[in-house]
Amino acid sequence: MTEQQRPGDQTGQDMNRYPGAPAGQQHPQAGPQVPPHQGWTGQQQPYAAQQHPYAGQQQAYPGQQPTGQHWTGTQQAPPVFTPAGGPVKERRSRGWRIAVAGLAAGALIGGGTGAGVATLVADHGGSTTTAAAQNVVITDPQNATSATAAAAKAAPSVVTVYVTSGQSAGSGSGVVMSADGYVVTNNHVVTLDSSTNSATVQVTTSDGTLYDATVVGTDPTSDLAVIKLEDASGLTPATFADSGKVQVGDQAIAIGAPLGLSNTVTTGIVSALDRAVSTGSDQNTTVIDAIQTDAAINPGNSGGALVNAAGEVIGINSAIASVANQSSQEQQSGNIGVGFAIPSDTAQRVAQQIIQTGSATHALLGVSAQTAAEQGSEVGEGAKVAQVADGGPAAQAGIQVGDVITAVGSREVTTSTDLTAAVRSATPGEKVTLTVRRGSSTEQVDVTLGTASS
Repeated sequence: MTEQQRPGDQTGQDMNRYPGAPAGQQHPQAGPQVPPHQGWTGQQQPYAAQQHPYAGQQQAYPGQQPTGQHWTGTQQAPPVFTPAGGPVKERRSRGWRIAVAGLAAGALIGGGTGAGVATLVADHGGSTTTAAAQNVVITDPQNATSATAAAAKAAPSVVTVYVTSGQSAGSGSGVVMSADGYVVTNNHVVTLDSSTNSATVQVTTSDGTLYDATVVGTDPTSDLAVIKLEDASGLTPATFADSGKVQVGDQAIAIGAPLGLSNTVTTGIVSALDRAVSTGSDQNTTVIDAIQTDAAINPGNSGGALVNAAGEVIGINSAIASVANQSSQEQQSGNIGVGFAIPSDTAQRVAQQIIQTGSATHALLGVSAQTAAEQGSEVGEGAKVAQVADGGPAAQAGIQVGDVITAVGSREVTTSTDLTAAVRSATPGEKVTLTVRRGSSTEQVDVTLGTASS
C-alpha cells in the first residue's frame, strides 16, 4: 500500500504568486523550497512563472501565466512553505498587467491583450509553518448557513496536491472524480507551470491520508490534468453541476489549499460568465472560457473546486487577476476579488477524455486572428482574420482573410481572445453561426467546427 498517514498532518505554506518563486531554487536541508509564483510580467515568461491558485500563482484575466512548484518529499509529510523571492516587475497598462498572447496551431492564433492574469501554484520556501488540516464539520445545524452545508458536502472531495521535480516544488489542489482515485486538477499544477513533464506527485485527502499519485494525462489547451492515486478506494467523488445553468449572482464557494492550507473555504458570488481569460506566453498560451468569482482565490487554490450553494462543483479554480503597483509596477500577489474557474462542463469533458485516452480534443475553427480596433482606440471591435487554414472549417465556410468576426452565435466577440474562448467552449463537430463583417456589409456564416488535439 502506498497510502500513508501524514505525520502530524502538517501542511506547508508559502506563496508569492501563482506558483510563487522561479523554478530551480535551492531547497534547505530541512525541506524543499518552492519559489513563489509570479504573475505575468508583460514579458514572455513560462507558464510556471506566474500565479496560480494551484500552488502559488494565478493568471489574471487575460495575459498572465501560471507558475507552480511542488513538494518533492515522498515518505513524509510535505514540507512547509514560505514566500521566496520578490515579485517580477512588469509593464503595465491602466494599472493591469497586460500580455499579448499568440495562439499558434490551435483553433486560433490570438494576438489580443488583456488584464494581467496569474495562475495559482503555491511555492514552498525556507521558513516553516505548521497547520493541521481539519474537515469541515457542522457543529450547530440550526444556525448553519448554506455555505456551511455546501462546504461540508464538497470538502471531502477536494484534495491537496504536492509536486516536486529536482529542486523545484509546489502545491495545489484537486477534485476527486471517482472512488478509486481519479482526480482532476490544473495542468500548471502537475507540470510546475510547464517546467517539467516528469514530476513526482503526492496527494493528501481531506482527512490527511497521504497517497502517491501518477499523472494520467495533461491538456495544456484547457489547463487541465488528471492524476490517479495509487491503491486508493472509498474516496468521495464530487458532484458536478451543469455549468450551463450557472447565473451571475449565484453563490460561489472556493475550496482548496491556498498556501498549502488544506480544507480552506472562502465564499462569494459568480461575478461574470464566459470571461475570456488568456494565460501564458507566446510559446505556451492557454485561453479559458471562465467563470469569474469574487470568492477569495490564492496561490495553492489552483485545481480546487468552485461549488454552488448545493455543494456541487461548477468550476475548477485556475487563475486570478492582478494589478500593477502604481509606483513599482510590481505584481501584487494573492486575492483581489477577481478569480477565474474553468466551467465544470468543460472540466468533466476533458477529464473523461484524458481518463479514457490519455489526451483531449478541442473544437477547431482554422483561422489566425488579431483584435480589430479603430485607429488610436484600445477598444476591440472584433477578431480580424489574418490567416485561414487551407481546407479547414473556416475555409470551407467561406471565411476570408480580412473578415472581422464580431460574434459566435449570440456571444459578442470584441477581441481575438474572445474568439478563441468562444470556439474552445464549443465541441468538435458542433455547428456555430459566425457574425462576419466584410467591408461595409455584415453577414451570418455557418461553420461546422473541426477537431484539434491537445
